[in-house]
Amino acid sequence: MTVKAMLTDENKNLIWSEVADPVIKPNEVLVEVHAAGVNRADLLQREGKYPSPEGSPQWMGLEISGVIAELGPEAKAKSSWQVGDKVCALLGGGGYAEKVAVRYDMLMPVPKGLTMEEAAILPEALATSYLNLFIEGRLEAGQTAFIPAGASGLASLAIPLAKAFGARVITSVLSGDIAKSISHLGADVIIDSSKENTADVLEQQMKAGFPVNVAMDCLGGEMLGQSLPFMTNGGYWIIISTLAGVTTQINLRTLLTKRIHLVGSLLRIRTPEMKAFILKELVRNVWPKIEAGLIKPTVYKALPMERAEEAHGILERSENIGKVVLQVKSI
Repeated sequence: MTVKAMLTDENKNLIWSEVADPVIKPNEVLVEVHAAGVNRADLLQREGKYPSPEGSPQWMGLEISGVIAELGPEAKAKSSWQVGDKVCALLGGGGYAEKVAVRYDMLMPVPKGLTMEEAAILPEALATSYLNLFIEGRLEAGQTAFIPAGASGLASLAIPLAKAFGARVITSVLSGDIAKSISHLGADVIIDSSKENTADVLEQQMKAGFPVNVAMDCLGGEMLGQSLPFMTNGGYWIIISTLAGVTTQINLRTLLTKRIHLVGSLLRIRTPEMKAFILKELVRNVWPKIEAGLIKPTVYKALPMERAEEAHGILERSENIGKVVLQVKSI
């Protein structure tokens, strides 16, 4: 038996190809994929710079929504999942496919009221955001979070997530037009980096009584070092990517006297047990807020899997406001 998956050839072209039908392990379930979220990590993996962890399929796809088709004996015994349940899942890889084998504890129910496309964009972004804002960063209600790159798929969920838990949010974008396009996310301050310096705005916010308690930084680069002085004492600056550069200059005395925690954090390399814990926390703490309408996923565009090249191009050119989704079931 074979199924289709999106493979990458030697020229980095995407080819919808036949692969072996997934064989589930005792602790896994088989999911018929309806939609797959597109992430910047997929672009890196396509370039050969971000391979799937050992044991995961080598094609792309970190998050999906779908329907359970089969359960292994351990999955059946240790969970309440049933064949036919609508689920979304966090994956090590392999989501760009018709079917995928998933550990039973990497599944979450599709929140009530959401489409399968909306559900497919939740696992990676929300797990990343929850890990870094609340577990690594210890964000609390009334504190200030800095979440740059406000038009990104990640920020489209991270900003309303932080707001739903009572935090104040500062973000940054590349232009005034983009700032208008993300107004629905509810950020308190949107920095237009085409005419404002991020560090200057963070300094103004600190003087107004709103120093940064937690930063979830996907950019890095020069901005990082320039911004650290405007954090609160004991604040957490969490580096999750380096899209704006891999080097910065840091005043170590600032780091020392303000007791700033500078933390590097990647979701993908966490243990399965840690990921399972995060997903349980999402279902317990975040799903009620989604179902109450406090957190609304922003789908920029939903495209059929056969247009995956186009989907990747949207991210490469940073055209998206929110997340891009690939529809699998219709192929």
